[in-house]
Amino acid sequence: MVTFEINSKKHIHKGHAKTYNFKKANFIKIKEALNVIDWQKLFHGKNTEDKWNIFKLTLEKYTSQYIPLVNKYKRNRLKPMWLSRKVTKEMKNKKKAFKAFKFDKSEASYKAYRAANKACKNAIRWAKLENEKEIAKESKTNPKRFFRYINSKKPKSENVGSLKSESGLLLTEDQDKAEILNDYFSSVFIKEKPITGDMKFINKNLLIQSDWLTQDKVLQKLNNVNVNKAPGPDGIHPRVLRELCVEICKPLFLIFQDSFLSGIVPEDWRKADVVPIFKKGLKFVPGNYRPVSLTSVAGKVFEGLLRDNIQEFIGRYNVIGKNEHGFMKHRSCQTNLITFYEEVSRSIDQGVAVDVIYLDFAKAFDTVPHKRLLFKLRKNGLDENTCSWIENWLKDRVQRVVINGTFSRWTPVVSGVPQGSVIGPILFNLFINDLEIGIESHVSVFADDTKLGKVMQCEQDATSLQRDLDKLGDWALKWQMRFNLDKCKVMHFGVKNTQVIYTLNGMELGKSKQEKDLGIIIDFKLSNNVQCQTAAAKASKVLACIKRGVHSRDENIILPLYKSMVRPHLEYAVQFWAPVLKKDIIALEKVQRRV
Repeated sequence: MVTFEINSKKHIHKGHAKTYNFKKANFIKIKEALNVIDWQKLFHGKNTEDKWNIFKLTLEKYTSQYIPLVNKYKRNRLKPMWLSRKVTKEMKNKKKAFKAFKFDKSEASYKAYRAANKACKNAIRWAKLENEKEIAKESKTNPKRFFRYINSKKPKSENVGSLKSESGLLLTEDQDKAEILNDYFSSVFIKEKPITGDMKFINKNLLIQSDWLTQDKVLQKLNNVNVNKAPGPDGIHPRVLRELCVEICKPLFLIFQDSFLSGIVPEDWRKADVVPIFKKGLKFVPGNYRPVSLTSVAGKVFEGLLRDNIQEFIGRYNVIGKNEHGFMKHRSCQTNLITFYEEVSRSIDQGVAVDVIYLDFAKAFDTVPHKRLLFKLRKNGLDENTCSWIENWLKDRVQRVVINGTFSRWTPVVSGVPQGSVIGPILFNLFINDLEIGIESHVSVFADDTKLGKVMQCEQDATSLQRDLDKLGDWALKWQMRFNLDKCKVMHFGVKNTQVIYTLNGMELGKSKQEKDLGIIIDFKLSNNVQCQTAAAKASKVLACIKRGVHSRDENIILPLYKSMVRPHLEYAVQFWAPVLKKDIIALEKVQRRV
């Protein structure tokens, strides 16, 4: 049996998912209906769950009444904007001429078919050109149409294709694919061990800002809701929340306030629709997909308010160390790379060897143990109301995988912080915040990517670095995190490097001469040549795609495409890897000149 994969740009949607037709929505009627509701009277004597359900059902009642539904994957949406009547006519003539040629096989009919085919191609080319000229002309008066066209030229994340089960069976139905991905995503969860006695602490009882939750701040968050995001399992669309922000800010404020003070999180906020995102490798392997959770948008509005309060608390008391660059204000991949490799470069310039260990956690966000996380939140000084709310938010969570509107069964989420949630990243930062305690080497962290650097001036330095690795192994064991040892590598910098062998959890770490660190290629000579050539090659490929896919050469079309699709490859963290050699400068400038 021969197995092969067909990669097609055409996406076939088998689902029957519905979505709101906002073009025909009557928000004025909905606002009138909501404005006469006395929410305090309606909520009187109700608990958080009941208040949320009353709000949700009320909103559903009026949205279903005044906003019609339409099939999410309508056939006419696949119709290109340039397909005019003239082009349709030429396509029919071509088809007619081809049938005539197939019927009699004469020289005359063949010439007629070739002429019709040429006329059809010319008509399509001119139709595309005229369409692009029209879009460019309207770019200032109708920017929405312009950017819709720009986005259509960007590479799309492909649908989940056929998947292979453990028994080798190829699954093609959406339901089967959703179930096998759901099984895989839930298989990475861990069962938490009891917290031992040596994990006791004294709560710092640090001051938490008291005015972080107000009706005005709820309104501000609702005004900033991204309407292009997908709704969560509760079905409340983000555009509905933003359009009705003034009318619903009061009931949502009352729900948020009651939820925080009682520590009770509505059930809908603890549900997630998981969208599988392909990473790399073979597309039929379920393990090569990453889960991204779509949760309640209203719940994420509250998460945003809570996150802002926690961030203010972290900044005030310097809770998170300076070596953590992920999900932190005024820090980024660029600051991580520059601060770490500046020390490495300085040591090499002085003729001193440096050893760098690249560490990678296996399924880091999905395996965070909940009780240990809550222990660390309290240890870091978060108030009891915040900790109790997060504890309930993590408790009894469920998720399901969705593919083309087809859902898997619900599965319990027993560990981890949801990828796609608002407070998930900051909770992860607080969880790994104590990772560097007692470490003698230079530590640099970006979320779950960790680097250790040590200057090698004597044998004791290598011993010290190995001791740090042992401490990290003990830390991971204590907090039930697991290193992906296949991806943990050591890179030896400097010509006088003795290339010591290091171990982690009893396994020898592999040596590497080239690593991709936060998207930037690092080699053992600290040369940026490979990174420059790689960036230029990627940018050139994208530019070639634009050249093939866009017929117009109008600068109003080409420049936005260049800025949004090509320049990011040339400019990402360029302050760190800026070219020095003439050949690298020429390679990057060559891409610019092609534009």
